[in-house]
Amino acid sequence: MSKIACHVLIVDDEDDILTAGRLLLKQHFTSVKTTSDPYQIPAIFTEHSIDVVLLDMNYSAGATSSKEGLHWLKQIKQIAPQVTVILMTAYGDIELAVRALKEGASDFVLKPWRNDKLVAILKTACQQRQQTMPAEKNRQSAVFHYAEFIGVSPAMQRVYQTIDKVAATDANVLILGENGTGKEVAAQALHEKSKRAGKPFEKVDLGAVSETLFESELFGHARGAFTDAKEDRKGRMEAANGGTLFLDEIGNLSLALQAKLLTVLQSRQVIQLGTNKPRPIDIRLICATNMPLYEMVRQGTFRQDLLYRINTVEIQLPPLRERKEDIKLLADHFLKVYSQKYNRPDLGMSRETMRRLTDYYWPGNIRELDHAMERAVILCDGNELHVDDFYFAPGIDGSPVTQNSRQAGQPLSEGDYTLETLEKMMVQKVLVKHSGNITHAAKELGITRTALYRRIEKHGL
Repeated sequence: MSKIACHVLIVDDEDDILTAGRLLLKQHFTSVKTTSDPYQIPAIFTEHSIDVVLLDMNYSAGATSSKEGLHWLKQIKQIAPQVTVILMTAYGDIELAVRALKEGASDFVLKPWRNDKLVAILKTACQQRQQTMPAEKNRQSAVFHYAEFIGVSPAMQRVYQTIDKVAATDANVLILGENGTGKEVAAQALHEKSKRAGKPFEKVDLGAVSETLFESELFGHARGAFTDAKEDRKGRMEAANGGTLFLDEIGNLSLALQAKLLTVLQSRQVIQLGTNKPRPIDIRLICATNMPLYEMVRQGTFRQDLLYRINTVEIQLPPLRERKEDIKLLADHFLKVYSQKYNRPDLGMSRETMRRLTDYYWPGNIRELDHAMERAVILCDGNELHVDDFYFAPGIDGSPVTQNSRQAGQPLSEGDYTLETLEKMMVQKVLVKHSGNITHAAKELGITRTALYRRIEKHGL
């Protein structure tokens, strides 16, 4: 009996169902994958070509509402709209079947299934899938556009699409997003996809450049221009000539420095300190910030003409809490990286741990997840990462910060009003408000950056 060229994925929390389905369907189809963990679905789609999914409707113990199945149906249709999904449940419900079909399911089967009927349904689904393959041929390779970007969520797909459209031009790009969302990665992706790829990519962290060194750092200086100028030095703008200049944390510039930057961007010429000779520059400008530039324009702390100059196109990077489909992919990636780094090749992760990672609010975004995974790999005693191996920043009530707890903003319980508790609470709130920006958090608290760092260390933040 010849097999149909079709790749099937079975998702069910019962091992007996997975085994029976695999033994039956592998006789008829070229590939049958199985998983008992629906959180593995995004990773499976990135690693394997899947044509049809046979999806269970309930996963939690005792669950009969089928809400989980509808949730994962939606996730699959977002990740791979053309994939055929067939739902299965032990509970007959016509209204649920109609709803599932409206949500994008192709068919609906009851457990226990009749073997001949299930095979017939899947054969029809595979034939329909093959008809859509030409338009979908390159989709799997397109999920990861760039080596450093990991994500299949709709939010990241929109980012990929924007980068694809903009990269080929020389348009100035402004990348907005919270700390840790990958703004530098996006800038590098724009450069690598552009016609300037192979030319210099220069990054300047404007939050770390003092006012006195700004002109020397960006425009360069001649020997003797100031006390420590012992030789001629090319500035970052000239170093990026022919390539891309990435100005990170542009929201930190003072109005005086904004004016100087605007002048250079308008003239496309730099004048080194200690000289009067203009030097032409040919750069592609990419800027990034986590600060609310439009609000700053209204407040008069950021020049409107500079904002218009740098934001021909804007790219908004979503926070990790808005792309939960990607947390499993990112966690697996970091687990692989740090397992190799620390020689822990047999490490895995429990399902409960993955659920906790997915539910956590991640105020520090991908950077926080990266550090959390490294810490867990180091501290883990066995071969499986557990919840206790992770540090989850507590909310105001002392519980881990999750999407729900952050929104609820529950008050302190009676007896918690110690100076140390209140100080920790205030530092947490201000850090979250400013997305981890130490400079702005310290300013609002009325203390120095050094003092804030001491408090962060003191409270284990």
